[in-house]
Amino acid sequence: MARFLKDRSKAKGTVPGSLVLIGRQKMENTIIQFIGYTHENLIEEEVKTTESAIEKFDEEGINWINIYGIHDLEMIDKIGQQFDLPALLLEDILNTDQSPKYENGETYDAFILKMLHQEENSNRIHAEQISIILGKNYVLTLQERRGDFFAPVRDRIRKSKGRIRQSGNDYLAYVLMDTILDNYLLLIEKIGAKVEDLEDRLFKAMDNKIVEEIYQYKTELNYLRKAVRPVRDFLVLLNRTEDSYIMEQNKQFLNDLQDLAVQCTDSIELYNNLVSDQLNIYNSNMSNKMNEVMKTLTIFASVFIPLTFVAGIYGMNFEYMPELKFKYSYLILWIIFLVLGGGLFIYFKRKKWL
Repeated sequence: MARFLKDRSKAKGTVPGSLVLIGRQKMENTIIQFIGYTHENLIEEEVKTTESAIEKFDEEGINWINIYGIHDLEMIDKIGQQFDLPALLLEDILNTDQSPKYENGETYDAFILKMLHQEENSNRIHAEQISIILGKNYVLTLQERRGDFFAPVRDRIRKSKGRIRQSGNDYLAYVLMDTILDNYLLLIEKIGAKVEDLEDRLFKAMDNKIVEEIYQYKTELNYLRKAVRPVRDFLVLLNRTEDSYIMEQNKQFLNDLQDLAVQCTDSIELYNNLVSDQLNIYNSNMSNKMNEVMKTLTIFASVFIPLTFVAGIYGMNFEYMPELKFKYSYLILWIIFLVLGGGLFIYFKRKKWL
């Protein structure tokens, strides 16, 4: 299956806003987690339905519903009704190939991003879509599968680290997005370190394995760019939106997120250019190596051409050739060969062709 564009055949011909899962189902059963907290209290538990989670809402506190698994279309439809989310937004949530975006609605702010992770035994990067819905008194997150992406955030909530328990739900949404962008930067650093190491190897060994690695890094960097660049763009839009659910006192953190996104995109472009330069260096080195081989062969040919000419003349089958019966003809011919060959060698040396 293509990584850059997923199969959309199931959505072909459907009405806009239809609930169709684009992508692969990654969990058998949906899991719903509820975390509600104030400065003093914390509730954390798994619930059966979103109704059960909503019943636990504390109007004075922060209510976070996290859902693992988005394949249950009936549940997604019910969530749209419960939180007054439009059908087109639900369609984007179910489209796991959706480009990262920000949508400002009357009762919500919606953020669709990609959480990226790298295979342990390879450089291949995979993306999981994460949707964050920020409302008046809640944060709703939807993930394709169960993972520990937000484990550090939950740990901060449990241990009341930093200002997270003293701040509003908009700050929680910021922390979740900040966690995702921090992960981008870590991935870029890992790939960047390998790209820089590849540059040292490039001048020591010239084999097909190196060029395969170069193409692999270039593919992964393009995959990263596809996921990260739209985040930078929608953060610029979010900063300019005046009626979002991000409180004025937390707008400073949006600038921090935007700076982080710019750093990510700049780093991706830097390493992408570096990989392109490495590919050009590899091709240049291969061309230079081929030129050296051709130069050596040309010099050998240039030395033997006059010798072949002389040998060709005396290889003719004419009966009357005066040198044929001369006693020292063979010796003289070898002297001519040595003088011609040695003279050409000295000439090439002086011209610095050798």
